[in-house]
Amino acid sequence: MARVPAVANGPDSTAVTTLFVIDTAADFCSLALVLGGDLHIARSPAGHNHIEHVMPMIEALFARQGIRPDQCDAFAYASGPGSFTGLRVACTVVQGLALGSGRPVIAVGNLLALAAGAVAPDTGLANAQQRVLAAVDARMQQAYVAVHEGAGTRWRTLLPSTLVAVEELPALAGRWQPDVCSGNGAWLSKCLAGADAALVQRVRDTQVDPAVLARLALDRLASGEVLDPASAVPDYVRHDVARTVAQRSAARQAVKP
Repeated sequence: MARVPAVANGPDSTAVTTLFVIDTAADFCSLALVLGGDLHIARSPAGHNHIEHVMPMIEALFARQGIRPDQCDAFAYASGPGSFTGLRVACTVVQGLALGSGRPVIAVGNLLALAAGAVAPDTGLANAQQRVLAAVDARMQQAYVAVHEGAGTRWRTLLPSTLVAVEELPALAGRWQPDVCSGNGAWLSKCLAGADAALVQRVRDTQVDPAVLARLALDRLASGEVLDPASAVPDYVRHDVARTVAQRSAARQAVKP
């Protein structure tokens, strides 16, 4: 069981935050519950359908700690990019819990969590600001990629989450010159094989860690970066890029003689 920083519920309050976190963007259902400064985690393979696994997991997690969802101060979810179905599940779950309890929602991007996880305290890279290129396999010879710079829970976005062809990753890495490249180590090293050797050496094998998601969500809650439940949406990324490609194709057709 890990410890996480406590967040006061008000300027004169000493009460700590109770926070629920869910990530179903990939092949695992990952849950975290921050309670009394302690972090309780549940993680299980999702199988072919996240929803069949996630509701019993949530019920068991709350039952083990002897609290109800409506006792949470906020509900956080990994907003993507990732599996379309998985992202919808996480977003729907937190919307339902938040609406039922009148609490806010916090969205944390998966690529930001990968960046923060690559320089987490146990990596020895946590003290100085780092520029991190985070990437995940989007299938179909494509990758979701983003570039963030920062340390701990304080980050700024240099390249927002976007969808690129896998063969574009070496050029992106060369352009941004990250201190760390974060993602599946074997896959990312292969993708960056066309980059210089120094960049390949900066690859750090990283998964989205529910503890990192919780710390990022707590920081956003403390800063007031919260959403009304009805405003919470998944960050699909692929949809936006698909529209852009279609628009460009139409434009090219329009100028042909």
